[in-house]
Amino acid sequence: MKKLSLILFSVILVSSCVSKKEFVALQADKTKTQEELVAVKSNLQKCIIDKEKEVLSLEERVKYLQDDKKNALKQVENLTVLTQSSSDNIKTVIAQLSEKDKYINGVREAMTQKDSINLAIKYHLTKNLTEGIQDKDIEVNVEKTVVFISISDKLLFKSGSYNVTDGAYVVLEKIAKVINDQPEMEVMIEGHTDSSPIKREIIQDNWDLSALRATAITRILQYKFGVQPNRLIAAARSQYVPLAPNDTAENKSKNRRTKIIIMPRLSQFFDLLEQDAK
Repeated sequence: MKKLSLILFSVILVSSCVSKKEFVALQADKTKTQEELVAVKSNLQKCIIDKEKEVLSLEERVKYLQDDKKNALKQVENLTVLTQSSSDNIKTVIAQLSEKDKYINGVREAMTQKDSINLAIKYHLTKNLTEGIQDKDIEVNVEKTVVFISISDKLLFKSGSYNVTDGAYVVLEKIAKVINDQPEMEVMIEGHTDSSPIKREIIQDNWDLSALRATAITRILQYKFGVQPNRLIAAARSQYVPLAPNDTAENKSKNRRTKIIIMPRLSQFFDLLEQDAK
C-alpha cells in the first residue's frame, strides 16, 4: 500500500511540474502577442494620421486649383470685355501707326538724300584735294549729314600766327569750289590750337589765336573765292577739343588744325522732312 501511494505521489508531482512549464510558456506567448498587438496598433494609428494629413493636403490643393480656375476665368472675362471695348481704339492706333510709318519713311528718304549729297561732296573734295597734298595734312570725313574737313595748321599758318600762307590759297580754292557747288549747305570754320600758352600784341591766349585763324579763313572764302557770307560761320575752339593729349610735339601738331564743316541748313532740312511726311 505504501508502495502504491509513493507511485501515485510521484505521478502527481511529475504531472504538476509539466503543467507549470506549459503555463509559463503560454504566459510568455501571451505577453509577446500583446506586445506585437500594441506595435501593430501604433503603426496603424501612425498610418491613419499620415493618411489624414495627405487627404488634408490634397483638399487644400484642390481648393487652390479651384480658386485659380475662378481667377483665370475672371481674367478671361475681363480680357474679353477689354477687347470688345477697345476694338475701335486699336483700329485708331493702327491708323496712326500707318501715318507714322509714312513720316518715318519720309525722314529716311530725307536722310538718305542728305547722306547722298554729303557722300558726293566728300568724293569731290577728296578728288580735288589729293593732288599735291599729303593725307596726313588734310582729312575728309562724313558723319551722318555733316562733312568734316580737317586741315593741319602747317598748310595754312605759320607757327603762332593767324596770317594765311601763300600755299593755303591752293587748298582753300579747291574747298571753295565744292562749297559753291552746294549753295544750300552752310559752312562752319573752326580754329583749334594746342595747349602751349601764347600772348602777343592782339593775342591774349589761344582763344584769340583760334578765333583770328577762323575769321582769316572765313574772309578768304568770302572775299577771294566768292562764298556767300550768310552761309559762313566762324568759330573758335581754342585748345579744348584736342585730337590727342598735348604731351608731345607730334600730338601738339595734330591738335593745331582748322576744321571746315559743311552741313545742311536746319530750316531747309526740316522743310524737307515736312514735305516728305505729307
